Amino acid sequence: MTPVPVDVAAVVVTYNSRRHVLALLDSLPAAFGDVSYSVVVVDNDSVDGTPDLLVSRSEVTIVRSTNDGYAAGINRAVQASPPASAILILNPDATLDPGAVPRMLETLRRPSVGIVAPCVREKDGSLSPTLRRGPTLGRAGGLSFTGLPAFTERIEEVSEYVSEHEVDWAVGAILLVDGRCFDALHGFDESFFLYSEETDFSLRARDAGWATVYSPHAGAMHVGGGSGESAATHTMKMVNRIRLYRRRAGDLRAWLYFVMTVLVELRRAVLGHRKSWSTVRALLRPSLRPPQLNASTAILPR
Repeated sequence: MTPVPVDVAAVVVTYNSRRHVLALLDSLPAAFGDVSYSVVVVDNDSVDGTPDLLVSRSEVTIVRSTNDGYAAGINRAVQASPPASAILILNPDATLDPGAVPRMLETLRRPSVGIVAPCVREKDGSLSPTLRRGPTLGRAGGLSFTGLPAFTERIEEVSEYVSEHEVDWAVGAILLVDGRCFDALHGFDESFFLYSEETDFSLRARDAGWATVYSPHAGAMHVGGGSGESAATHTMKMVNRIRLYRRRAGDLRAWLYFVMTVLVELRRAVLGHRKSWSTVRALLRPSLRPPQLNASTAILPR
C-alpha cells in the first residue's frame, strides 16, 4: 500500500527517554494544528522501557534499532516516514507550543530557506540560547567570556532572539528542514555518531545555497540532558568538533584547533570539570576515544 503523503514528517530518536517522550507527543496535535503530519520514533536500543511505553500510541510508528548514533537514527526515521515536503527533527525531551509548526512552515517556504529554528525556552521559562556562530580558530580558544563574536560561538545576546534572521547554525533539538534540502545533502552525516551532526548539516546546507533561519514566532521548550552526558559523550563532543573543523578548514588549521582544544579542556579539568580529564587523555591517546567514532588511529581525528 502506497503511503499517504503528509505536509511534515516528524522524526524523533529516543535513547532511555521514557521520562520525557510522552510530553513531546502530547504537544504535537496543538503544535501542528491543521498541518498534516506523521510521527516516526527510532529507538536506539533503550534499556528503560521507552519502546514499550510507545506501543500504545497509535499515531506513532516505532522503529527499534541498534544504537548506531543519533544521525543514523534520524536518517532511519526519515526513511521510515511517508513522503513529506518538510521534516521536523525533534529531541524527545522537547515540547512544542500550539501553532508552532505552521509558523515555522511559513518561514521555511521562503526562497532558499532550508532549515528553520524556533525560539526555545528552558524548563524554567527563560530563553535558551540555541543560536550559534560557525566554528573558527578564535572560537576554539576558550575566550567566550569576552562576549566578542570573534571568540564566542554561542549567541547569548537577547537582542539576537527578537527578530527573524539567518544564522550559521542552531542547536538541533527542534529543527524544521525542507525535504529537498535533506535529500540534496543525503541526510545527516552518520560518521559523527553523536554531536556536531546538526552543525555539519547546517554548514553543508549553506554551502549548497540553503539558509538556516531563526524564527521568534514559533515557540518550544527543551528540557535538555534527557539522556544525560557522561565522560564518554563529552569526549565525543570535543573530538567531533575537531573532526568537523578539519573537514572544513584542512589539516594545518585543524592542528591549531586541536592544540587549542586540548589546552581549553586541560584548563577546564584543572578548574574542576572532571569529565575534561578523560577528554584530554582521549585527545592525546587516540586509543582511548569512544570506538563509535572510528577516530582512534591518529592524533588528529578525521
